[in-house]
Amino acid sequence: MNYRRVFVQNSCVHLIVTSYNREAIFIGNIEILRSAFKNTSKNYKFEIIAICVLPEHIHMILKPNNINEYPKIISSIKHYFSKNVGQVCPTYNEKIGYKNKREKCIFQRRYFEHTIIDENELNTQINYIHYNPVKHNFAKSVKEWKYSSFHKFVKDKLYDENWGSIKDIESIKDLEIE
Repeated sequence: MNYRRVFVQNSCVHLIVTSYNREAIFIGNIEILRSAFKNTSKNYKFEIIAICVLPEHIHMILKPNNINEYPKIISSIKHYFSKNVGQVCPTYNEKIGYKNKREKCIFQRRYFEHTIIDENELNTQINYIHYNPVKHNFAKSVKEWKYSSFHKFVKDKLYDENWGSIKDIESIKDLEIE
C-alpha cells in the first residue's frame, strides 16, 4: 500500500508512534528507547523539538535536516528498539502478517504524522504533547510526568513549572490528534 506523506523542507513533523496492541512497553524500557534515539542520530541529523513518552505511545516533534528522511528516522528508532528490547509480545497476529515478515510485533506498523507549517501551530502541538500524560490520566499535573521535554522547557523558561491549568490548555482541549 502506498502512503502519502508530506515533505515540506524546513518544517517540523509531529509524530505519534504506538506499540502493538498498545502494550505498555516504553517506560519500562526507557533506556533502550533513549539508546534508539541516540543510535539513530549517528546516521540522521534531526532535532527533537518536543517529546513525551507514555507507556504505550510516543509523541514527538522532529525537525530533520532533510525532511525526506523522517520516515527513515522513525524506522531506525523502531528497528533499534525492537532489536534490543527482546520479545515483549507473547503472540504474533498471523492475520496481519507480522510473523511472515519476521516482525516482533513491538510497534504498530503505521504511525501518525502531521507537518507543522507555522510557529502558532508548532506552539499548539508542543502544548498538546506536554499535556498528553494528564489527558490520558498518567499524571495529575504536567510537571509530575518525568518522561517529557516539559522539564527542559521549564528550565529554559519557556513554561512556568505549574503550566497546564484550564486556561493554559484552552487552545488544545478540543484537539483530537490520536
